[in-house]
Amino acid sequence: MRHARTGKKLGRDSAHRKALYSNLAGALIEHGRIRTTVTKAKAVKPLAEQMITLGRRGDLHARRQATSFLRSRDVVHKLFAEVAPLFKDRPGGYTRIVKIGPRPGDSAEMAYLELVDEEYVEREREARTPEPVVVAEPEEVSDAGADEGADDGDDGAGDADEPEGLDEAGVEEAPADPRKTD
Repeated sequence: MRHARTGKKLGRDSAHRKALYSNLAGALIEHGRIRTTVTKAKAVKPLAEQMITLGRRGDLHARRQATSFLRSRDVVHKLFAEVAPLFKDRPGGYTRIVKIGPRPGDSAEMAYLELVDEEYVEREREARTPEPVVVAEPEEVSDAGADEGADDGDDGAGDADEPEGLDEAGVEEAPADPRKTD
């Protein structure tokens, strides 16, 4: 029996569980919001809040403690430079769990674990969202434009609009093999 034992095992051994917590907390700090199961969110929430508290302290020892848990200097830098200053006046409760319903595959209860600061979460989401690609419609080539340059007497050598590395037929030339010696 597990009397007076805190924390969930999540079906993993201790090293795998520690890596999972580290990765989830790092992703939360980096992106502002993560989608995971409710059980994992409840397990990692106190650890993520502890990392933000270390970031609020801001001293060298706190930075080293955060690095030993999160294992990424980039995430620790973002924690101390961007995330922690947002919560400098807040005495705790930096994250929230928002349930979003069952996962279609196995019906596991899913949730968002997100930072309370909505502006930061929205800014990070916009930074990750790619810009829509505008596809330009191809221009129609008229027959008159094709006939004008056809009989100008050039053999095509030295034309500025012809890409380098192509022969007269438009086939790409193979680069010389550096291993061969003549």
